[in-house]
Amino acid sequence: MRGISRREFSRAMTGSAGFGLLGNDANAEGPSSRAPAGEDSAARGPALSAANGSITDVPGIKAGHFTDSRRPTGCTALVFEGEATAGVDYDGSAPGSYLGVLLQPVSPIETIHGMLLTGGGPMGLAAVPGAVRYLEERKIGFDWGIRDVRVPIVVGAVIDDLALGDGRIRPDAEAAYKACQATSSGPLEEGNVGVGAGATIGKMLAHQGLGGMKSGLGTASLRAGDVVIGALVVANAVGDIIDWHTGKIVAGARRPDRKGFANQIETIKTMARGGQRPSSDIHDPVLHSTTLAVVGTNVQFSKTAMTKIAMMASTGAARTINPYHTNGDGDSTFAVSTNRVKSDLGTSVVGALAAELVSEAVLRAVKAARSVEGWPAYREIVNCE
Repeated sequence: MRGISRREFSRAMTGSAGFGLLGNDANAEGPSSRAPAGEDSAARGPALSAANGSITDVPGIKAGHFTDSRRPTGCTALVFEGEATAGVDYDGSAPGSYLGVLLQPVSPIETIHGMLLTGGGPMGLAAVPGAVRYLEERKIGFDWGIRDVRVPIVVGAVIDDLALGDGRIRPDAEAAYKACQATSSGPLEEGNVGVGAGATIGKMLAHQGLGGMKSGLGTASLRAGDVVIGALVVANAVGDIIDWHTGKIVAGARRPDRKGFANQIETIKTMARGGQRPSSDIHDPVLHSTTLAVVGTNVQFSKTAMTKIAMMASTGAARTINPYHTNGDGDSTFAVSTNRVKSDLGTSVVGALAAELVSEAVLRAVKAARSVEGWPAYREIVNCE
């Protein structure tokens, strides 16, 4: 492919001609991404398919959800067609990860076969073997040099959603297997589905009586000629959510009168100026808040380059979540290449575009969410502001 000009790069960043956000019907629901038959859809609430594209627009990436009908929790599986090169950026202080260490550049493992993002707190990582079983049954994985044995490498990451409903209910291996069964290359549902079922945001001032809001899962993609870049985010943060286009808070800690946002950073400043010790009143327990992001592309890159792209993509969440990467956060950003095309779009360009998509996916995660008991959502309050 030819190089990208400065003008084309500018167009890419604004979704203009030639580099556009991929569009889908905002009201369509991909059947393969729905919860398994028999699940009570009312319990999980409705969700949107991607109006601005999906990570599954990246050739070689399939994704699907399992949403538990018993309480707001679930898991989201990504399955890669062929071996995918992957990197990770761990900037949160308390990531919950399964085999994530293999993604560091010094590891000799260059490629992986799948990922599982799951709720359930640290115990939710017990679901990952279900995705491994799904792939092994289909003879997907590394040839181990033993007859009829393939070893799939599945990286797992977890958010804490144990405070919603009965925390003893959490995704297990069977849930992950069902999420894998639901994977497809069709548009991925957003909102209260899969790993986003129990996601919440705006929780840092809970000790001040300032409640947070419901969040969820969001996804977006764009195309640049033969190049496709996508992002998936589950926003489960202590921080407020900022529309980076306008600088306004669109979701987060609510004022006591429930008629607006508390603005957590400004509230903390006021507390400090008044002589209070904010640290004693801040609710930021370790492992309780984690934003997970996955960016994918079909462009061939090395593992080290994908690690850098993950680092750049993480800045997209920093534009929209404030504060971000706190001491209690387990924020993690993964970058995956399916190695389908060669391009002279460099690491910096793809990383910059991936960051833009992560910003968009964070906003979509909160805008697609539906309220659950005790946690209002953007959709229900937007007309009341």
